[in-house]
Amino acid sequence: MSTRTFNDAVDKLNSLQSNYAAIEASRASGGRMTQYAKHEMIEYLGRIGYSVTDLNQLNVIHVTGTKGKGSTCAFVDSIIRSTTPHRKIGLFTSPHLVSVRERIRINGVPISEEDFVRFFFEVWDRLEQNDQREYSSTLPKPMYFKFLNLMAYHAFLTLKVDTTILEVGVGGEYDSTNIVPKPIVTGVTSLGLDHVIILGATLDKIAWQKGGIYKEGVPAYTVPQPPEALEVLRSRATEKMASSFHVVHPIPELSSLPLGLAGKHQLQNATLALHLADTYLKAQGDVQGDIAQLTEPLNEAYVRGLRATKWPGRCQTVSDPDDSKSTWFLDGAHTVESLTSCAEWFVSPGLGIKPEATRVLIFNCTHGRSGAELLGALQAGFKSQIQLHESATPAEQLFDHVIFCTNVTYSDGTFKGEFTQKGLDEKDLAQLKTQTELANAWKIMIPTFPEARIHVVPSIEHAVKTVKHLRSTQDTPVDALVTGSLLLVGGLIDVANLTKSALEI
Repeated sequence: MSTRTFNDAVDKLNSLQSNYAAIEASRASGGRMTQYAKHEMIEYLGRIGYSVTDLNQLNVIHVTGTKGKGSTCAFVDSIIRSTTPHRKIGLFTSPHLVSVRERIRINGVPISEEDFVRFFFEVWDRLEQNDQREYSSTLPKPMYFKFLNLMAYHAFLTLKVDTTILEVGVGGEYDSTNIVPKPIVTGVTSLGLDHVIILGATLDKIAWQKGGIYKEGVPAYTVPQPPEALEVLRSRATEKMASSFHVVHPIPELSSLPLGLAGKHQLQNATLALHLADTYLKAQGDVQGDIAQLTEPLNEAYVRGLRATKWPGRCQTVSDPDDSKSTWFLDGAHTVESLTSCAEWFVSPGLGIKPEATRVLIFNCTHGRSGAELLGALQAGFKSQIQLHESATPAEQLFDHVIFCTNVTYSDGTFKGEFTQKGLDEKDLAQLKTQTELANAWKIMIPTFPEARIHVVPSIEHAVKTVKHLRSTQDTPVDALVTGSLLLVGGLIDVANLTKSALEI
């Protein structure tokens, strides 16, 4: 039999139903498909030789939310590694920035290509050999995200990890990560409106979905939420018979601690992560003390973990390795709330506003989201922060150029292999419909903005070339803020040759 390669695995992975296609199918079904999602995932798990009770061996910390769930998982991972370096820790997150291997990590490091190939084809082959399906509507193989989730379960069980941190894909109640019967602790980060087609168009409906990860006999945590969301989360914790329900509050010590992740909003994510990690470590007997009480001053190992946390593509500043006068400000924010935080970070003193620099905004948003609303939130965030810091730069003049591009990687219309699953509307792409709408929204927002400096381009490579051209025609530095989509940020890291600088972990 011929040797199967990493590219072979990626090609087969990309042949599965994409996340975009799954969302469109859910929309067409009126959301009915989601109700069978967990049953199907349990069936897939059985077909590769496991039962849901096997997943309890993974000692799971389960995290969902609208904003900050990935960052919270990164903080939890770093805290536990700092406190118990002897533990083998599995981390499953999504999406990836540059390589799909990033989604499955052991002790903070993406699994190797060799391990990815091994675990991928072990799952793939078992599904092919055992095609018995209870439901006629169940696909022979799970869609893209679920396959990787299934593969993560298999990898973590095979590698005998001591701890597993699972980030929910979408929602919570019907998510494929939500089949673990007995996690050690569960947490819900800040809630907002996103994925409304699947989760519902109001905060209370979204909170109901997110609160679905709470489990009987398991501590349930969340951060301060809008009243209607908090009420639902509290009710869900009671309904699910969680052992306790906690709303975490600011920890004074954190405000003076330099966290590994930038941005004021990370204080809340770090606070939740501290409670999740502390509860977990006490439940496992690694740390002594009341399981419901975080001891202050903070454990020194916790502090080391918070300082050492890295999570690429989120409020990240990267110097261009090929040009010392170009700086990329990367943030995959894609909701109203997270874009407000992005603006707060970029305009913070000493960061994004340098009088001598040419500033460029590169922006895109993905299917199902209101580009005008997201751009409006970003601009409103800039305005409020500029007023707060009494900057001399008016918000309307913050950027010298704006670029609206698709998430297509290269200028020839092709994608990096590990991005082709991203399922985009081909008609929309061909006509640059979303990008033209974004440009029009920008013109309406800032009528005085020079039209010649609004660029609508068909790929990420076109956007990078536009920035490089600006630098080549002047001696002043160029600072580019890249936001609106994690897929955009990931593609730009690849195209702009930032992989080594941005993904150092």
